[in-house]
Amino acid sequence: MLTIFNSTLQLYREALHATWRSLVRGWFVILAVIVFTLLMMLAHQIARPLGMLGGFLLGAVNALLIGATLSLIEQSIKGMRTITMHDVLESMGHYFWDVISVGFVLWIPTMLLDTSLRANPDSQFLVMACLLLVFILLNPAPEVIYLTRHDSPLDVLKRSYDFVLDNWIEWFLPMALVLAPLGLSLFFKLSSQLGRGAGLDFIQLVLVPFTILSAWLTDLGISANLTGMMALLLTPPLMVGMLLFRGHLFSALSSTSRRQRAYQSQFHDSAR
Repeated sequence: MLTIFNSTLQLYREALHATWRSLVRGWFVILAVIVFTLLMMLAHQIARPLGMLGGFLLGAVNALLIGATLSLIEQSIKGMRTITMHDVLESMGHYFWDVISVGFVLWIPTMLLDTSLRANPDSQFLVMACLLLVFILLNPAPEVIYLTRHDSPLDVLKRSYDFVLDNWIEWFLPMALVLAPLGLSLFFKLSSQLGRGAGLDFIQLVLVPFTILSAWLTDLGISANLTGMMALLLTPPLMVGMLLFRGHLFSALSSTSRRQRAYQSQFHDSAR
């Protein structure tokens, strides 16, 4: 048990070190995320009066920005050079159809859940339970898209499911440590939001670190005005750091088993 504990700590330590190195190389991604957020907000304003056509427009813009973000995170993780404006422009269009296809597969059951909720408000608990299940089982879908080879959107969902079954403790433990002091209500709120898009909704991807950061700052007794200002300033780097950490952790967990990590940890401890 102690060996597993030490190997898990070593796993997180290496993922954090790798995240910092990637953040140094990919600091320009933070600026890109700020611009992407402004573009998404503009798209919402344009799409609002367009009805169903506006919905299609938002879906396309979301897929474009999510795909570009995942491409930039991938380059920051795998690359050995600093991210530049050229890389941001080149990232446009990457993983566009992957995001669209996975989103479409999830849109159908989500629409059925919303229809059920409107028809029977008492089914809210069932809807939240279904969204929580999607949030858990498809949580690593973004990493599956840009870090693995997949043949179809169903393959993305299957790989996400298999990954969670094999690595659920190591994958969700960092999130549990961050959210536990903030209460279960915040966790269920975030899971309901992210469960709708399997982490492939750009606005939700921005709101998650903003919400968590705001809750932590409020719990620390910081005033509402200062909390809002600090959350706005710190959300972009926190979002990029979160995505980089998830990417490095996913790569480490995908390439080794729990037994292999425990075995390697013994040699690491003896070398120290």
